[in-house]
Amino acid sequence: MGSGQVTDWQGKNVTVAGLGVSGIPAAKVLHGLGAKVTVVNDGDDDRARAQAAALEALGVTVRLGDGATLPDGTELVVTAPGWKPDKPLFEAARAAGVEIWGDVELAWRLRGPDAAPWLAVTGTNGKTTTVQMLAAILRAAGLRTAAVGNIGVSLLDAVLGDEEYDVLAVELSSYQLHWAPSLRAHSAAVLNLAPDHLDWHGSMEAYAADKGRVYEGNRVACVYNVADKATEDLVREADVEEGCRAIGFTLGTPAPSQLGVVEGILVDRAFVEDRHKNAQELAEVSDVNPPAPHNIANALAAAALARAFGVPPRAVRDGLRAFTPDAHRIAHVADVDGVAYVDDSKATNTHAAEASLAAYESIVWIAGGLAKGAEFEELVAKSAPRLRAAVLMGADRVLIREALARHAPEVPVVDLDRTDTGAMLAAVQEARRLAQPGDTVLLAPACASMDMFANYNQRGDAFAAAVRELGAGA
Repeated sequence: MGSGQVTDWQGKNVTVAGLGVSGIPAAKVLHGLGAKVTVVNDGDDDRARAQAAALEALGVTVRLGDGATLPDGTELVVTAPGWKPDKPLFEAARAAGVEIWGDVELAWRLRGPDAAPWLAVTGTNGKTTTVQMLAAILRAAGLRTAAVGNIGVSLLDAVLGDEEYDVLAVELSSYQLHWAPSLRAHSAAVLNLAPDHLDWHGSMEAYAADKGRVYEGNRVACVYNVADKATEDLVREADVEEGCRAIGFTLGTPAPSQLGVVEGILVDRAFVEDRHKNAQELAEVSDVNPPAPHNIANALAAAALARAFGVPPRAVRDGLRAFTPDAHRIAHVADVDGVAYVDDSKATNTHAAEASLAAYESIVWIAGGLAKGAEFEELVAKSAPRLRAAVLMGADRVLIREALARHAPEVPVVDLDRTDTGAMLAAVQEARRLAQPGDTVLLAPACASMDMFANYNQRGDAFAAAVRELGAGA
C-alpha cells in the first residue's frame, strides 16, 4: 500500500493498536469498509472489556492485555497517536514490512477526490486557540469549515460524514504527525517549539522533526514564527511544492512576506500586491481576545493561513471579533479590591507559563503541580522582574521554589504543603494577602494537574470558585 488512495479494503487484515478516542472510531470505520479488523490493547480493565464487547458485537476481533504481539497476517497497522514508536508491536510490523498509520493518516487516505483541503496547525503551545481563530475567520469569509483533529473533533468523522466542507482547520499534535507520512496540507503553521513530550519522542531533535512534517508537500504557504528560529529552520528543511512560500509572523513590524503589528494594527505584507511597498490592514490588536502577546501571535498565524487560502481582510477582523477563547486559557475571572484574577490553568508547561506571565506587569503567581521532567530556571529568570510574589502548590513545587531562590531571591514565596480539596482556596487567599491594587493574581501552573486534580479544567474551575468566594466576602 503505497501513497494514494486505498480503494479496496474488502478482506484486508488490519490491526488497530489501542482502544479509546481514536482507536474505536478507526476500528468501526475499517470494519464498515469491509476490512478484517483486530484491535489489540495493553489494558484489560472493566472499561476496556465493555468497549471490547461493543466492538465484538459488530464483528471486530479484540485482544485485551496484549498490545505487544503483531497478529498473524496483519497487512496494515493503524495506531492511536499516543502509542510510542518503540513499542514491540511496531518493531514487529517494521520487521514484517507492514505500514503503520495513525488515525490522521487513515483520514487523509480516506478523503474523496474532491475533498476539502486542510489548513494545518501544530506547535508546543497555542494550537487549539489558533485553529479556533482560523475556523472563525474562515466562517466569517462565508466558507463551510470546522475545527478538527487534536482539538477533539475526529478527522475521520469530518472526512467521512455527510457534511460538505470548503476547507478544514486542523490541529495536529507531534504524535499525530509522527504517524501521518503522506499528509500534504494546503498550508501549515508551526507556532513555536519548546521541549515537550520528550519521553515519547526520545529527543528534542526527533520532536522537532515530527512537528516539521506538517510542512511536507505544502502548496501555498509554510507559516513560521519569526521569534522562534527553530520553526523557520523546519521550513527550510521541508520538501514543498513549487511556488510554496515561507510566511513569517511577528509581534514587531513585518518585513516583506510577513504578517505583524504596526501601531496597534495587525498588518499583512505577504499576501498583497508589491509586498515591498504595500501593507494591508487586517484588524486591530483590540479585536484579539484576550490581547496578550502570545495570543496576538496566535491571531497572526491564523490570519496568515486564512490569507493563504484567499480570505479577504475584512473576514480576518470579523472572525477575530467573533472568536471566544476556551475556558482556562488566560481567562479573566474577576476583579476583587482592585486586583485582577486570571485563570490560565491550561499553561501546563513552562513555555505556556512564560507566555502567560509576559502578558502582565505585576503578578502574584500561583504555580506548581506535576513537572513532567521540566526545568524552571529559564522561566523564572525571564519572569522575575514581573513577580510581586509566588504561591506554590503541588507535588513538584520545590523545583519552582529552588528556581525562585536562585533567580528571584527578593520575591516572597508561600509554599503550600497540602493537596486536599481546600488547597486552591488557601492559595487564592494567600495570593490576595500578597497582592496590591493594580496587580494580577495569575494561575499559570507551568505543570500538569494530575497530582491534585482530574485535569487542568478542574484545576481552573477550583481557582475560579475560590476567587468567587473571595468576591462574595469582599
